[in-house]
Amino acid sequence: MTRLLSLLTMCVFMAAFAGTPAPAHAKGVPEGFTKLTKELSPAVVNISTAQKVEVSDFVPLYPEGSPLEGFNDFFGGNNGSGRVSKSLGSGFVIDPDGFIVTNNHVIEDADVIEVIFPNGDVYDAELLGRDPATDLALLKIDDEDPFPSVNFGDSDTIEVGEWVMAIGNPFGYGGSVSAGIVSARNRSLEMGAYDDFIQTDVAINQGNSGGPLFNMDGEVIGVNTAIISPTGGSVGISFSIPSDLAGSVVAQLKEYGETRRATIGIRVQEIDRKLAKSLKLDEPKGAIVTRVTEGKPGDEAGMKVGDVILNVGGVDVDNNRELFRIIADTKVGKPVDVTVLRKKKRRVLSVTPDRLKEKVTKDNLKGEERNPDMADLDIMGISIEGLTDATRRTHKIKPEVEGVRVLLVNSRSPAAGKLREGDIIEQVNFEDISTPKAFEDAINSARDNGQTVTFMVNRNGNYIFYSFDSA
Repeated sequence: MTRLLSLLTMCVFMAAFAGTPAPAHAKGVPEGFTKLTKELSPAVVNISTAQKVEVSDFVPLYPEGSPLEGFNDFFGGNNGSGRVSKSLGSGFVIDPDGFIVTNNHVIEDADVIEVIFPNGDVYDAELLGRDPATDLALLKIDDEDPFPSVNFGDSDTIEVGEWVMAIGNPFGYGGSVSAGIVSARNRSLEMGAYDDFIQTDVAINQGNSGGPLFNMDGEVIGVNTAIISPTGGSVGISFSIPSDLAGSVVAQLKEYGETRRATIGIRVQEIDRKLAKSLKLDEPKGAIVTRVTEGKPGDEAGMKVGDVILNVGGVDVDNNRELFRIIADTKVGKPVDVTVLRKKKRRVLSVTPDRLKEKVTKDNLKGEERNPDMADLDIMGISIEGLTDATRRTHKIKPEVEGVRVLLVNSRSPAAGKLREGDIIEQVNFEDISTPKAFEDAINSARDNGQTVTFMVNRNGNYIFYSFDSA
């Protein structure tokens, strides 16, 4: 169940000039990775998952009595009971008691999770908690003896150009080691509000997901999560969740079996240079409020659309993504001072955060039950799908976007030549819709009343209105 992305390519080139002294704080090129590999590899594990997929109305490929009859089970027979879908990933032990970190997408929807150590030992793992928002999960295995383990380091101290090393299970080849340098920090893949990836040129491939990224002190400073590649294989652009974020999420999963984030009920956008200049800010920092939800903490504290949030609880806000992380880590129910810029004057608001409603809790580790309202459907010759978590991840649809996604437009549909695959229909007749069922109900209502239907379409962030005959 890997989530390795395919987009672009990039080459990295380093050169060192003889006689040029290195800065005092920089670490030199390592002589090798043998010592680190021997020390760290025992704590890095392969994760094998299995999911039973139900198969209905199975037609045997080979007749009863055929020498090949046994292959019917492999292709989904076995008396119609279903087949097993398997997947591989990586993980690492962070506690001798058997706590293991991996990616959520590695174990999501798994019915069975096995952990395999480099020495061949195999354990059935229990899923303690998972967090789709950051793509992290925590597993637990048990044994009388302590397990080899590694520790989280401080990802905030890692610098661009530093050497790093990954150990994992690419394509099922366990214990594989690769190394490279940090290419960039604070990268966003537009997967969610908590994006803050470390970019490296370390060779990461399918099966590496969930494995550790080490610094040269042998500390975990990242969890390998995604790559960008036109081929599906490594081209030197890989992304890791920083350990500072992973550590805080894992600590909550370990203590509560779920994450417990705070929210103040606002939406914001980033401040660019032009906006910063108009606000008379020295540099483009902070986040400007674009919506305040009525009755939520921000509203009750007097926050207004147009306020620029500069500081939360004594921590300066660099951008909107950092704001969400700062707020998420504040104490629920405990007042916090928020400094805002309003009409070019600074003021301090006392805001008491609520607890953010999470999609996955300790009572629902397998995720939300399939909502029948989200089922794909075809109406007016338009095939649509709901914006599930999987759809949002696959097509990089931002969390704040609500509506249905266009899959296909029949050539005889009144929408042919107007709607396109990938369009998000957010409104029907100027009413918000968020599920395929709501979309269908709105069209049927228009038909019953002899009305035309008007769609508000989000196409790559640009809005277009189309009107059609509903008959």
